[in-house]
Parts: sequence; structure tokens; C-alpha cells
Amino acid sequence: MLAAGAGARAGGPKALRRSVDGVAWLGLAAHALLDGGCREVVAVLGASAADALPLVPPHPAVRAVVAADWAAGVSASLRAGLVAAAETEAAVAVVSLVDLPGLPSATVARLLAPPSSGSGAAHPAGILRRAVYGSRPGHPVVLGRDWWPALAHDARGDRGAGAFLSRHGAEAVECGDLWHGEDVDR
Repeated sequence: MLAAGAGARAGGPKALRRSVDGVAWLGLAAHALLDGGCREVVAVLGASAADALPLVPPHPAVRAVVAADWAAGVSASLRAGLVAAAETEAAVAVVSLVDLPGLPSATVARLLAPPSSGSGAAHPAGILRRAVYGSRPGHPVVLGRDWWPALAHDARGDRGAGAFLSRHGAEAVECGDLWHGEDVDR
């Protein structure tokens, strides 16, 4: 879960934001990922990391890492998350954003479901998927472990994985029936 940015358009770090009923967005995102089938959640913090750390859910399957170079853009957060994932035996990483407080766990579950025949890699480590909402690509994305080194090398500045996913033919998984997929910038 990428939550390292300064949130310039949002008026401050999104890792510090809470829902109208006071629930930290970090908790909402972590639980959507866990309830959707993720075994572990890595919250990538950066701006105001010391203030955000207490908002990371105290769950045994949730841990926080700090992207020291978070100011270099979303690519720094993505690389930090992939480094943390590489320390595990996970075959895939589900990349999501903290500013998707309404993300339903059903979206995550759909992305983690076995691929339909003929669509994508047969082995989980080779999977490359992205949620789409109508014709608009969004998050979460699923990255098989085989792709992590190339993506970490490719990601630069404030570019995430979008161009990489397009170039490598990521499977589009329609999720518009489950949710709108829009992040909250303000």
C-alpha cells in the first residue's frame, strides 16, 4: 500500500487522513487488502512517517516501511514496497494506494482470482494485472514476482507502473461493477 507522498493536492500527507467517522485511511486500505486475500500488507510511508506510523493497524500481517527517498515520487514508494515484498516468499504483490478509502475487498479478491484460460501467465509469478473501471485503468494492480526487478528498474520520478503495465500487456480486469475506482485527492 503506497502511502508515502506529501499529498500536495490533498493539503497534506494522505497517510494521515481519516474517514468522516475517524477511521485512518491506512487501516481502511490494509483491511481491504487483507479481506481481499492478501496474506501480508506492507504500508510504504514517507512524508510525515513518524506521525503516520501510529495509524498503521496493529495487525500481525501489517507492517510499515519508510521510503527514505519518498520525495523523488511515487516510483520511490513503489520500489520500497517491492524491496519489502522481495523479503518474503510471495509470488505476487498487490499494489494499491492509501487514497482509495472506499476500495472494496471484492475488487482485491477479483484481481487475485486465478486467471481465466488463455489470459495471462499460468504461473502466479508471471501474472501482470490491473483493475479497470470501464475503460479507465486504476488500482489495485497485481505484479507477479518475475516482473519486480524490471519494474523497479523502469519506475522513475512520479511515474508509477502504468506505462510498464501497458507495454507488457497487463491483463485488464474489469471492476467497474464493484466500485468507481477513483482516488480521493481533496
